[in-house]
Parts: sequence; C-alpha cells; structure tokens
Amino acid sequence: QVQLVESGGGLVQAGGSLRLSCAASRRTFSSNAMGWFRQAPGKEREFVAAMSWSGGSTYFADSVKGRFTISRDNAKNTVYLQMNSLKPEDTAVYYCAAGPVWGATIPSRYNYWSQGTQVTVSS
Repeated sequence: QVQLVESGGGLVQAGGSLRLSCAASRRTFSSNAMGWFRQAPGKEREFVAAMSWSGGSTYFADSVKGRFTISRDNAKNTVYLQMNSLKPEDTAVYYCAAGPVWGATIPSRYNYWSQGTQVTVSS
C-alpha cells in the first residue's frame, strides 16, 4: 500500500532544475526520518538524500552533493527534493521513503515508500 504520495517528475534539459514533492500523513511525517532514492533501468535502487524527523540533519550522496537540496513544510506534511544543475546521469525513477533511522542509505531501512516518479534529463 502506498504510504507517501509523490509528484513533480518530468522532462528537463541538462543544466535545468526540477523539484519533487512527497506528501505523507501527519503521523508518518512526524514520527519518521525521510529519504530520497532513485533507480535507473537495470540498476539497483540508489540513495540520494536524507533528512531527520526534526529537519535538523541532512545527508547527501556524493553524486548529488552541491546540486540537490532537501527541505520540508511541516504545515503540509511534505518533504521536497530540489534538483539543480541536472545531468543526463540523473535520469531515473525517484522515490521518497520514510523510516525510523535518519541517514540510512540502504532501502531495507525504510518502511514506507512512494509510488515513484520519472525524471528524465536530456542532453
């Protein structure tokens, strides 16, 4: 069952920007750390970014550090992934996830997942 509702994917030119949104229930949002993953065709699901439940701690994969940021809107129970300076290698299905330990980089540490949204970056 889908626990998180994700939106914001699409097609963008290299060097452009895109923002993904992930809306959760109040209880899920307030009691879990949040993370972002992506999965390209034929590849394993890859960690992108994470944020603690309080929003006070963030962690990014080396591949996106300096280009992506993570933020949250507590009033909307929503977490965002702002993606700047996009590259063709960023092309993947992106997922948001929720789990009990912040900063976890493997998918098995997360209990709830969005349906995923396609991000395509053209050359």
